[in-house]
This record gives sequence, C-alpha cells and structure tokens, in this order.
Amino acid sequence: MSVLKQKFDKEIRPAMLKSGEFDNIMRVPRLVKVVINRGVGEARENSKAIDVSAKELADITGQKPLMRLAKKAIATFKIKQNMPIGLKVTLRGERMFDFVNKLINITLPKIRDFKGVNPKSFDGRGNYTLGIKEQLIFPEVDYEKVDRIRGMDITFVTTARNDQEARKLLEALGMPFRKES
Repeated sequence: MSVLKQKFDKEIRPAMLKSGEFDNIMRVPRLVKVVINRGVGEARENSKAIDVSAKELADITGQKPLMRLAKKAIATFKIKQNMPIGLKVTLRGERMFDFVNKLINITLPKIRDFKGVNPKSFDGRGNYTLGIKEQLIFPEVDYEKVDRIRGMDITFVTTARNDQEARKLLEALGMPFRKES
C-alpha cells in the first residue's frame, strides 16, 4: 500500500472528520483521480514527436498514455480531422497515490526558484490544475534522450464540494501552496 494512501486513511481523513466541518466520514473529500494532459502540437510536422512524448509520459506515470485525436480540421493550424494532437493519462488508486507522493516530495522541489504552486488554480468545483513547463524535473526522464522541452497539465480531481475543501485536502496531502501576501 502506498505511503500517501496510508497517511490519508490513518491520519488525514480522521483529522478532517474531527475538525467538525464534515458530519460523517463519507463527506470528507478524497482524491478520485489525477489526469495528466500534454498537447503535442509539433506532431503535425514531426510524426515521431507523439511517440517520443508518449514514451516520456509512460515513464513518468508508469501507465501507457491515451492518444487524443483532433475532433475537427482547422486549416489555419494545419490540423486534419482525427490527427493525433495530444496525450492523456488517467491515474487512479495506488498509481495515483504513488505519482502524487513523487510529485510533491521529489519533483516539485527540483524546480529552480520554487516558491510553491499557485493557490488560484482551482476550478470552482474542488478540482485543481497544475501546469508544468518542462518534463526534465521528473527523475524518470533521461536528459540525453530529450529532443525538445515539453510541458504538461496535471489535474487533481477530488470529491470536495468547493475549492476551500479541496485546498484543505491537498494541503493535508502535502501540496506546497504559495503563501499569498
């Protein structure tokens, strides 16, 4: 069992229940899934870019990414219908908790001049999205094999009813939010 999952079950969930905000254990917010998205716009010129990007995401997450296809053609961007333009990985259960633990404790501290993640990136429904500018901060990515710097969006989907509940959950899990002055 994941270290973070054990911490959630044995410490975080009971502490949030004792705080008095939630009337029963099922009302306490929990992390449902983590979705990692990466747009690969250069795939229209370089067909190998999507394969390289898919391998990187598979190494980072431990799960094969799903290829996202263009829904309609856009001539100005030279995109044809059903052309691969992005990748998506949805993590749940053990893999999700392992990824979140690795992200919070190993990956985010590697960012230069890191002062915390943006506390305003909630969507109003208790979900949080974190944008990462480069894949090199992940320990699984081999610096020599990187052909181009690519970013990704990481979305934390929770059962929280609002942003305040979601922020308390993510802070309890160890998410380093930036201090607002």
